[in-house]
Amino acid sequence: MSLSPKLLLRQSQSLVMTPQLMQAIKLLQLSSMDLQTYIAQEIEQNPLLERADGEAPAPVEGEEIPETTPESFEARDGDWMEERLPESRADIEERLDTDLGNVFQDEAPMSMGGGESYTASAWSGVGAGGDADGENSLETHASPELSLADHLDAQLAFLTSDLALRLIGRGVIDCIDETGYLSEPLPDIAARLGAPLKRAEEALGLIQTMDPPGIGARNLEECLAIQLRDRNRFDPAMATLVKHLDLLAKRDLPQLRKICGVDGEDLAEMITEIRQLTPKPGLAFGGSPLQSVIPDVLVRAAPDGTWLIELNSETLPRVLVNQTYYAKVSRTTKNAGEKAFLAECLQTANWLTRSLEQRARTILKVSSEIVKQQDAFLTHGVHYLRPMNLRAVADAIGMHESTVSRVTANKYIATPRGTFEMKYFFTAAISSTGRAEAHSAEAVRHRIKEMIEAESIDDVLSDDAIVQALRDSGIDIARRTVAKYREALGIASSVQRRREKVTPL
Repeated sequence: MSLSPKLLLRQSQSLVMTPQLMQAIKLLQLSSMDLQTYIAQEIEQNPLLERADGEAPAPVEGEEIPETTPESFEARDGDWMEERLPESRADIEERLDTDLGNVFQDEAPMSMGGGESYTASAWSGVGAGGDADGENSLETHASPELSLADHLDAQLAFLTSDLALRLIGRGVIDCIDETGYLSEPLPDIAARLGAPLKRAEEALGLIQTMDPPGIGARNLEECLAIQLRDRNRFDPAMATLVKHLDLLAKRDLPQLRKICGVDGEDLAEMITEIRQLTPKPGLAFGGSPLQSVIPDVLVRAAPDGTWLIELNSETLPRVLVNQTYYAKVSRTTKNAGEKAFLAECLQTANWLTRSLEQRARTILKVSSEIVKQQDAFLTHGVHYLRPMNLRAVADAIGMHESTVSRVTANKYIATPRGTFEMKYFFTAAISSTGRAEAHSAEAVRHRIKEMIEAESIDDVLSDDAIVQALRDSGIDIARRTVAKYREALGIASSVQRRREKVTPL
């Protein structure tokens, strides 16, 4: 067989990840906050995209508006959408088995004043209420919260006039985390600053005298010792107690009395003083601001006993394609490069609105199936949570498991039982002792927690006793599984719980 270059014609099929498909997949798994950021970036880059913020007056009479969706943009089998988009509201309601309310409207041109006409996906959502710029918001006039680093820097300036020591102290302060502990070994800090270790220790000792007491500690023992010195209560017996916090956590009071050389009354007073200390002194100045969870889907009970499911309009950005601006600019383009850029912007804008539309429809479709399968949980509580996996939902709505996984990632659903992440409803199944249905692992964990919370001093349940009680109620579970669930809930063993109940601190 001779080796020589040849030209061969071969026919094959392959799946190509187009930019539009990649965009649709990316949007599907974004949270509401990340989606807002992504939309803002697209609007900044694309001159044809705008955010809807007001009412839409009529367009200028007699002005021609070109079609914004070229023929090549029509949905086709095998395109990025897993199925052809429903063409009517009745079709959608029939397939989703839910009341869409006023969420879905046919896509129609809109005008926003000045003769400018737009098109927008009806599923692209609405803007948030109030002042868009936030100028009238009270938060804009509130003074910024004093951070822990600023509080320590201000004290450092008064404690020493040595500029070199101040510089080293600021470097040490930068390594103190929000709880007030030194997050990096002191030798590493000194090496990075190019300072002698002795000077770094001097700076740390200066910081540990600052307010709040206990700041700059390297471990819990040192943090408590600093606070006790500040109260002038760090005597030898207290120092011994602080060194044996592990015995205190185990409630081993006889051993502590022996080690500290005190009687029971003195030990009780020492433990009371320990409990009055602050294990995380830095939290008094707050850390990063807490972000409230905004649900993507709202579920509420209907008068007829069913559930009404709707998308949260606050999480759906409304994006418009400015057709008028496109018409004006397209008439003034002079070369092929400008025309290609304008065509690319139009294509990107249309695909973005379609991707947002498909994203919203898919979220509603998946959440409707979740509510349908977890109806007992919404009605009666966590004990009736059913085991459910991605395949069960995907088969029910005719989608792929990966699509359902992306939809449920970083999404929240508000129900009469509270606001939950969509992943919460997907739990493993624990078999039943009889022919009954399997039990949800989350429901079993909740039942274990209730059993332990209801136990008395004279009847502390061991893991074996919990296993027997669960099997009597129809749940086939192993002892190691009970121990794993108990540890995941942060519950101590039966020996430790009994000791805590007998000798409470």
